[in-house]
Amino acid sequence: MKQRNVLRNKYHGAAELLQQQILGKNGPHNICIMVTEELVRRKSEHNELLISTLEELSLHQEDIERIEHLQNWCRDLKILLLQSNLIAKIENVFKLKSLEYLNLAVNNIERIENLEKLESLNKLDLTLNFIGELTSIESLRDNYNLKNLILTGNPCCDYPNYRKYVIGTLPQLDELDGEEITITHKLQAKHNLKEYRVIIVQCQIDYAMKRDEQKLRFLQQKENLVHHMSSIEDEHEKMKTFWDSKSEHCPEIRYEIAKYHRQGQEKGTTTKNEKVLQKKVVQLFAPCGRPYNMNKPQLPFKLSDEDSQYILKLDVYKYLDTSYIKVDVEVNYIRVTVKGKIFQIALTEEVKPSEASTQRSQITGQLVVNAPKLHINEALSVKSTKRSNQTDGSEKLSELKGTVDIQNIYQKSNTSEIPHLI
Repeated sequence: MKQRNVLRNKYHGAAELLQQQILGKNGPHNICIMVTEELVRRKSEHNELLISTLEELSLHQEDIERIEHLQNWCRDLKILLLQSNLIAKIENVFKLKSLEYLNLAVNNIERIENLEKLESLNKLDLTLNFIGELTSIESLRDNYNLKNLILTGNPCCDYPNYRKYVIGTLPQLDELDGEEITITHKLQAKHNLKEYRVIIVQCQIDYAMKRDEQKLRFLQQKENLVHHMSSIEDEHEKMKTFWDSKSEHCPEIRYEIAKYHRQGQEKGTTTKNEKVLQKKVVQLFAPCGRPYNMNKPQLPFKLSDEDSQYILKLDVYKYLDTSYIKVDVEVNYIRVTVKGKIFQIALTEEVKPSEASTQRSQITGQLVVNAPKLHINEALSVKSTKRSNQTDGSEKLSELKGTVDIQNIYQKSNTSEIPHLI
């Protein structure tokens, strides 16, 4: 036993030293996703975004590395789902006195700890973690309400008498790894518990030595891989090199996989956003400079060409806040942006942008833009004046009587006044 401990300390010290050297060269990992208030509120939509009274919270598949803040923000939690993350240690949950179900499946946990004060804990799921220190379940002895424990997929499940040792250590359990525990099972396990524990402790030491060797192999492989990838310039080839490399099943590899997966997602999102931006670039003007006519918001409109001004009537949504509307009047066009969508209409005559005015109906929501013309069309003014006096003029014409002397309409001028041709 002593020899094994000496060997383990030797491996463990070497692993720590090599890890410090590699982290010193390449820097620490940096994909840590923090448990923030924004994240918790976003996941509490079913509770109207209130987190102080939250009873159920799901933070799965978020690449979270640490459990923090939750016991201060959500003390009334009864169900906490943290599966498929990168959590390496169970911590900061001792204030959750009402917690009944804790799911930490598919994380990087290697020992069970800091759950003693969870008085209401009824079900604990630790599926597919890296728990090798099976004796750490002894910390659950005071959790008298714990009835269901799941350790499937952990290294400790391969130890001889694993199930008997767990049942004997935690007699309050009714179910282990999805299988019912009978009274007979409990009595048999309790009778030989000391013998089972001796075997489990020996298995733990062997596993701990293998784990330290695994850390050394991983760190050495990582150093070689980083050195090889540093000579590759193409980012796509770098990613391909990582995914094609051989690896062992351990917490460090899960961490690396999550890091590169997130990097790939970020690059994919960036490329997608660039493509979307390229598609969203709207051509407002022709190559010659003439403004295009467009109606992206698809709103009904009417443009009136008056003698002295243009009047644009745009049927904007009745209940749309005016802050979402932007009006721009230029010399040869009127542009209205409605919630980021552009309505633009070209004008045949130049207007005075500085004298333009905008009004909006409080009843219908209709937007009216008045744009005075730079040069008033006098012909149209006369025409409109005649139209306004059409009634009076018709009455006067109807009063005219008598004949017209057509012979004297045009008088011949003196030919002597016309200059000679040169």
